[in-house]
Amino acid sequence: MVNLFFHLGRYVLWLGQAFKKPERMSMYWKETLRQMNSIGIGSLVIIGVISIFIGAVTAVQFAYQMEGSIIPRYYVGYVVRDMTIIELAPTFSCMLLAGKVGSNLATELGGMRQKEHIDAMEIMGVNTAAYLVQPKLVAALVVIPMLVCIGAFISIIGGYMAVVPTGVFSHGEYVQGLRSFFLPYNVWMMFVKAFVFAFILTTVSCYQGYHVKGGSIELGDASTRAVVFSNILILLSDYIIAMIMTS
Repeated sequence: MVNLFFHLGRYVLWLGQAFKKPERMSMYWKETLRQMNSIGIGSLVIIGVISIFIGAVTAVQFAYQMEGSIIPRYYVGYVVRDMTIIELAPTFSCMLLAGKVGSNLATELGGMRQKEHIDAMEIMGVNTAAYLVQPKLVAALVVIPMLVCIGAFISIIGGYMAVVPTGVFSHGEYVQGLRSFFLPYNVWMMFVKAFVFAFILTTVSCYQGYHVKGGSIELGDASTRAVVFSNILILLSDYIIAMIMTS
């Protein structure tokens, strides 16, 4: 418990240092663009592949549960759309990104700490917490909600491909479900989740890498902790956001 409060306090103080005003905006801007390309373009394929299967599995399982029931058949499109937008796209996508992007961030910063690059910059008077973390965080807050939105769209297409070409449901039934009972508030909830999850997975991963001590084994442990803690906090915040925004 003492260890938990120690890391929580150090994490909060470290965030305060990381959010200080940049010394040279042009350097931060170039690094932010590089991180946006790395996180966004580098994750687009894996997000697309995962999303299409999420939509397909959701549609197939709901079709199975509908057998023998009096639920209108067009509800399949309605369920796939809302499940994807509200829960599956933001949560699954960000947990996947915690594994891919989060571990990369922790390893990158941990490697710089081990090679004493961070110490050298601090000796030169550079605010390393801000210089190394701010561009990554800004890039993640911009790009990850976009990835989640693209993932939701692909999931709905995946649901269509799973049940319409196979003859389980007709094109008209699926499209009617997609157009039924639509609430724009659900899209707002998806972006809130994506924004919060992006902040968590980026800052937690950078924190783990920035404070790593030791050799390659400690670096591997830091990368693992970045993924595990990010996923736990994403699920916890998912529950809190759901409680707040649906009450």
